[in-house]
Amino acid sequence: MLLACGRLRDPALISLWRDYAGRLPGGIDVVEIDVRGRSAPDTRREESRRILDAVPGGARLVALDRTGRTLDSPGFAQTLTRWRDDGCAVAAFAIGGADGHEAEVLARADLALSFGPMTFPHLLARVMLAEQLWRAHAIRTGHPYHH
Repeated sequence: MLLACGRLRDPALISLWRDYAGRLPGGIDVVEIDVRGRSAPDTRREESRRILDAVPGGARLVALDRTGRTLDSPGFAQTLTRWRDDGCAVAAFAIGGADGHEAEVLARADLALSFGPMTFPHLLARVMLAEQLWRAHAIRTGHPYHH
């Protein structure tokens, strides 16, 4: 499940998202959170509230955040596999808006994850996440995509 702030409108990013998300068995459920017309702190606070409200009960929450841990692709796949084996039915991935997450989201997260020290547009992070989820699936199933 993806909890994403902002609306994906760029046709090129939509195409990439559909490609990678469509490769996954069952796809990826998306909840878009679109908050407008507020100051940056109020927007971030409201986005974070809506993210937390949308996390299903019993789900593991991964907050994509520049301050999070970096994992290589096999490590990411291993984490998701461990959660699945521990009985986790849903992993919810939260991508905040341009100003990131409130502390409450990071405190609730089972994992704060960073794609690295570079800064990426949060809308591009959706595509990067979908690709890494596909890659994790490929690693777990022995699909040659990762090699």
